[in-house]
Amino acid sequence: MVGSMNLRSHLLAAATALTCITGIGLPVAAQSFEPSEATIADIQSEMESGRLTAEALVQLYLDRIEAYDDQGPGINALITVNPNAVEEAVALDAARAAGEIRGPLHGIPIILKDNYDTADLPTTAGSDVLAGAVPPDDGFTVQRLREAGAIILGKANMSEFALSYGRLGYSSLGGLTLNPYNLGRNASGSSSGTAAAIAANFAVFGTGTDTAGSIRGPAAVTGLVGIKPTLGLVSRDGIVPLTLSFDVAGPMARTVTDAAIALGVIAAPDPADPRTLESETVEGTDYTQFLSPEALVGARIGIARDFMGGNPEVDALTEAAIATLDSLGATVVPVEIPEVLQSPWGYMAPAVTNEFQPQIEAYLATLPADYPKTLSDLLEASQAPAIAESDTPVNPARLEGFEASLASGGLADTGLLYSLSNLIPAVRQSITSIMGENGVDAIIYPTMACPASPVYTVETDDTYVCNVSDPYAAGYLANITGFPDITVPMGFTEAGLPLGLSFMGIAYSEPTLLGYAYAFEQATQVRTAPPTTPPLP
Repeated sequence: MVGSMNLRSHLLAAATALTCITGIGLPVAAQSFEPSEATIADIQSEMESGRLTAEALVQLYLDRIEAYDDQGPGINALITVNPNAVEEAVALDAARAAGEIRGPLHGIPIILKDNYDTADLPTTAGSDVLAGAVPPDDGFTVQRLREAGAIILGKANMSEFALSYGRLGYSSLGGLTLNPYNLGRNASGSSSGTAAAIAANFAVFGTGTDTAGSIRGPAAVTGLVGIKPTLGLVSRDGIVPLTLSFDVAGPMARTVTDAAIALGVIAAPDPADPRTLESETVEGTDYTQFLSPEALVGARIGIARDFMGGNPEVDALTEAAIATLDSLGATVVPVEIPEVLQSPWGYMAPAVTNEFQPQIEAYLATLPADYPKTLSDLLEASQAPAIAESDTPVNPARLEGFEASLASGGLADTGLLYSLSNLIPAVRQSITSIMGENGVDAIIYPTMACPASPVYTVETDDTYVCNVSDPYAAGYLANITGFPDITVPMGFTEAGLPLGLSFMGIAYSEPTLLGYAYAFEQATQVRTAPPTTPPLP
């Protein structure tokens, strides 16, 4: 952990020094540009006018990372900062000057969750065992982001191997990520580092992965928009797997518009991920065309109150959101979720346990020879004294998860096969039927039934109220069915903690859901930047 922090500090210094070497520094106009809460449209407008360069913008974000990630509040959102970010920005500025615009993200700095393969930066999934592991090439999604002109500013911390086991946002390599809205609360998991980084304005938008709410939970508790796409819309090639039956990749942003732009870039079929081949008809879709403040007029939406009751403030804001939807022209009707689906983790557990070993070993085989190649080797290395006796040992429950996977039947497990062939299709049909019988185009619910919980190092916090055993339960339905789900900010608790409202629809209904989310966002405008990371002088 200490070594990782020192390395990141050196990388920040190197990136800053490169700005001085170019002799350009910050243009006078760029000195007045405030990156906090800046959108893609804001930045592109400034760059097109010549008032801002990508180089200057990168430096503004690097300054914020230096001030607030390691120092100040110590958000600890990032594992790696790209030492070549300034150099890449200079090249993109030169291309712009020559009239060569790569795409909608030309010169836009972004953050990747550290389970996305990058050929020029390590990909660790938060594991100290994988520290320094540079994959042979970029993942498919990373390729598309770069081709669209994005600058990979850094890689974000995450729950180790994308499953929190009670330590949300903690990893042996990255330590613990804090929620920038309240440093005593977590940023959920597993895409916690991305969420905290984008909420704290360290970049324009970021990427996450969602196997069991891991995009939507972190987005909700940090005041962001998070898109869990339809399974098959976005490739998982070059992403460290957790459970491919449910794994999806998606964007996390401060606005629906930015999230929609990012989704349009990364959604495409990829032969390396056969599940995406059915999505060929949506490649190149400009999802911003579906963003209308009138999108909710005439909409019929179901409210799943079965997933409420976890926290009075969450419930009150959900009811206020329903009233807003009604005022915007929607008809909101109650839908009943069968009791058997109100605690849906049991439908996911067989896949999570049995798929991990064969799938992580297939990924480990792509790494350099000096890294583990089997889950047994990974477990052994994770328990080595250098890690076990460090300040950031592997979460003991994560080690137990490794052991459970080793003891499982793998892909031939009869329980897994029955789940995949019978139970999961039945859940998909049940949700489809509920929507059809009620005539609704989407189902809404509080993204999390409770606000962000205290960080795992806090033994007691009397201000935290959560009356359900699993505040993530509602979100699992989108993972089990493979359906899309978009969370958008719906307000804050009295303690200043953000809360999110989710819109779930049937497969490939992203255009409809984005329209609803955008109309709600524009009518409410509740997002505010975190108090711990204000604009720099």
